[in-house]
Amino acid sequence: MNTTTPDRGRPTNRLLLFGTLLSWCAALLLLRFVRSGSVAMGFLVWNLFLATIPAVAAWFFARAMTKGSSLIEQIVWFAVWLVFLPNAPYIITDFVHLTPRPGIPLWYDTALLISCAGTGLLLGYTSIADVQAVVTRRFSAVMGWLLVIAAVLLSGFGVYLGRFLRWNSWDTLTNPRQLFFEIGDRLINPLSHPQTFGVTAIYGVGLFLGYVALRFWQPATD
Repeated sequence: MNTTTPDRGRPTNRLLLFGTLLSWCAALLLLRFVRSGSVAMGFLVWNLFLATIPAVAAWFFARAMTKGSSLIEQIVWFAVWLVFLPNAPYIITDFVHLTPRPGIPLWYDTALLISCAGTGLLLGYTSIADVQAVVTRRFSAVMGWLLVIAAVLLSGFGVYLGRFLRWNSWDTLTNPRQLFFEIGDRLINPLSHPQTFGVTAIYGVGLFLGYVALRFWQPATD
């Protein structure tokens, strides 16, 4: 596998892949709604939508970089990608909602969450690969991998902000002052917030190892 440039030459294949994955998740959710008569787990629809934003933003960022668009356009798409990136792996934490519910087998909800979490992860990893590729071409392979490390650690921190403090990406626009206060307090007083750095490190390292495994894995050939 080429570890510096993802397959950007076949966008139709990518759309087909993610369209299939998202359709599968939607079918599982719809069947659950009909069978249970409730919209429990409906939050997964919104979470999957948020997970697609970094993938779309990364594609536009890569396109802007490749075509030499204005610096402002490049910065905007990069910022959107980075701010919304934690939404992709965040779906993993939705397993906290896995509990027996009347009328729905536990195995079904397990399959539903695995499908949604896996789709979210792939959307996130694809977006990271896109950004890494253009940064590598513009600067160097080292810069590309440094960006990956920073992105997954920030994603781990974003997962913490979302799951434990209940912040979301939109708050960077709607309530930035309080959000930055929360972040600043944890940076200034790290020893007072061990959970912050524990969650960030565990999720960040886990996401990085998963990304590296996907980037370097190659199918066996005869």
